[in-house]
Amino acid sequence: MALLWLDDVRAADLETVGGKGASLGELTSAGLPVPPGFVVTAGTYREFIEESGIDEDLFAAMEIDSEDSKALAGAQERAHELIMGTPMPEEVREEILEAYRSVGGDEEAFVAVRSSATAEDLPDASFAGQQETFLNVTEKDLLERVKECWASLFSQRAIYYRNQKGFPHHEVDIAVVVQQMVDAEKSGVMFTSHPSTGEPRAIIESAWGLGEAVVSGSVSPDNYVVDRKTGEVVDVTVADKKVMHVKDEETGETVEVDVPDERREERVLSDEEIAALIEVGEQVEEHYETPQDVEWAIVDGEIYMLQSRPITTISDDDSGIEEAAGEAVANGGQSLEEAGSGDVLLRGLGASPGVVSGSVRIVTKLDQLDKVSDGDIIVTEMTMPDMVPAMKRAAGIVTDEGGMTSHAAIVSRELGVPAVVGCSSATRELEDDQIVTIDGDKGTIREGRESKDVEEREPVEEVRPKTPVKPMTATEVKVNVSIPEAAERAAATGADGVGLLRIEHMVLSLGMTPERYIRENGERAYIDEIVEGVRTVAEEFYPRPVRVRTLDAPTDEFRQLPGGDDEPKEHNPMLGYRGIRRSLDKPDVFAHELEAFRRLFDMGYDNVEIMFPLVNDAEDVYRVKKLMREAGIDPDKQDWGVMIETPASALGIRELAEAGIDFASFGTNDLTQYTLAVDRNNENVADRFDELHPAVLELIGSTIETCRELGVKTSICGQAGSKPKMVQFLVNEGVTSISANIDAVRDVQHEVKRVEQKLVLDSVR
Repeated sequence: MALLWLDDVRAADLETVGGKGASLGELTSAGLPVPPGFVVTAGTYREFIEESGIDEDLFAAMEIDSEDSKALAGAQERAHELIMGTPMPEEVREEILEAYRSVGGDEEAFVAVRSSATAEDLPDASFAGQQETFLNVTEKDLLERVKECWASLFSQRAIYYRNQKGFPHHEVDIAVVVQQMVDAEKSGVMFTSHPSTGEPRAIIESAWGLGEAVVSGSVSPDNYVVDRKTGEVVDVTVADKKVMHVKDEETGETVEVDVPDERREERVLSDEEIAALIEVGEQVEEHYETPQDVEWAIVDGEIYMLQSRPITTISDDDSGIEEAAGEAVANGGQSLEEAGSGDVLLRGLGASPGVVSGSVRIVTKLDQLDKVSDGDIIVTEMTMPDMVPAMKRAAGIVTDEGGMTSHAAIVSRELGVPAVVGCSSATRELEDDQIVTIDGDKGTIREGRESKDVEEREPVEEVRPKTPVKPMTATEVKVNVSIPEAAERAAATGADGVGLLRIEHMVLSLGMTPERYIRENGERAYIDEIVEGVRTVAEEFYPRPVRVRTLDAPTDEFRQLPGGDDEPKEHNPMLGYRGIRRSLDKPDVFAHELEAFRRLFDMGYDNVEIMFPLVNDAEDVYRVKKLMREAGIDPDKQDWGVMIETPASALGIRELAEAGIDFASFGTNDLTQYTLAVDRNNENVADRFDELHPAVLELIGSTIETCRELGVKTSICGQAGSKPKMVQFLVNEGVTSISANIDAVRDVQHEVKRVEQKLVLDSVR
């Protein structure tokens, strides 16, 4: 027989029906919603080329240098000529047409014709999108479309990819899936788990009409991120969807049309549809026992599965990102080790991880690929399938259109080439030979070749955990960082993020007061210093959160610096003009700090969180929110919070929470001295300084309880967080995170784990 029905196909039939056919047959057998159809088997293709005698010429044409773009084009052309110029056997023709009529009912029925290679969608390699797919095919074109699929086994990118993966051309066959056409109203792609990390965060991309617009990259789709643990839609990006693919009612052909103006920026999927897709996706992942890349469509409220393949880009650790950056450097790009802080020119979706610099090469036609040299940045409207050889040479990829789940983005990740997609206007705003830095993690394109001197750093081995695996705890264990130079040592602890990064140490290192520095060097220089300092730490920890405290230096420290003559003289600076009081009193200087945060967010550092010190009441919070908005920071979209350092803030936590904070962090040094009226630096009373005093613990405990009730995160970043007894108290109270000094992180991790295990045991005994 020349074909098999999907109802009779299983995963074990890979060699007969190819990767796509085997997947669709398996999904059908699992009871998932798959349109009916059949597969023209790989054996039918093999018999076609062998019995017609074109096989020897076909494989001889593949003996080329796959790095030579012209040779690749010639090989593709010769294969197409041989296959399309050879007639299909009559008995095969009749069997295919008879099956088609069974699927559609008449010769005008519409079907999808999809290639399904036998070396496709394997666990360790994705040949995504390398062969042809045809939509809205009727009987008169069906047989030619089947042959077009056979010929597409020898497309330029397929030839190149097989050479790179070591698949001999003569060992790869191709089947063709013929399915009832789903005239989709909305469609797209879903990763059932994160495509880089494998964490249970589903990513769905969707657009209007047929799904080819999404997978081909011709439209920038909506992007939805779903936490599968909670079912919460944690991020929604509604794109400007300019075009859609639909069936032309007169000709029946698939055409690209403009999306009506009122729907271009309309959200495609409702929360209910997202939940339904997640449910189907989880069924698929459970069936295959591995994360899946799923193509789907919705028509009349019904979900249809069009394809499912294993995700091949998940890394067990961070090595994939390191290798991607390293390979780009080897090709002439510049790695993160040399990165600085250029202005953001464009933003898109980070589709393939890594940070590299290089010269822009605008590619609008395939015959321009030869101008792409090692280490260049390809900038194109969308990453066309035949660009793979040039993509391998490039340091990075930037596109106007497309999403992170497009086939081209998948190939970029497999090649280890950083990519940013969906930038809208990169081909118009960037120029040939322009030097840029692209960040495939955060989705930014920055001006210039970023560089900075690599400073001498302390050895990191001494703070690495002695055990190979960090203790897994429900309570996060973070680390305190005082200076950016300590970022590498801090990250080596395996901490879950930075619970406290102090800005004042960056400012004090300038050697003069902020006002004096701004007068002598300008506002931009001051902002740059803050950006670079915070960025050093945020980059080292990305995507783990980095909580940055705004300026909190007492007047006596500023008074010692040039420009400090104007500082007020205070009997007790710790009770005086510092923290948020100073910031609100000098909004012009504070605005520069906020501008630094705005720039960091624009650069893609969404792991940065802002923390305001010495807040007393909700009035402080409302004033801060107003200044944030004036600086261009949306307090509803960024994580920010306050320090709990005074009894007033602890007792007024409900009002602070209602004012909109995302977290509250205990500064136990100040909270203790303000509660007990004890200056820990005063030798006469220092012995009375006790962070574990019942009054201090009562304030901390009641604050945690209220925050848990109101959904506000809690943490501790004071020195007491490193003490075992405080750790025991905090974990029992339900604190969200504990931030410890660098040398104490490992011990705190194990102490937290011990306390949590005891809580679990106590609950079941």
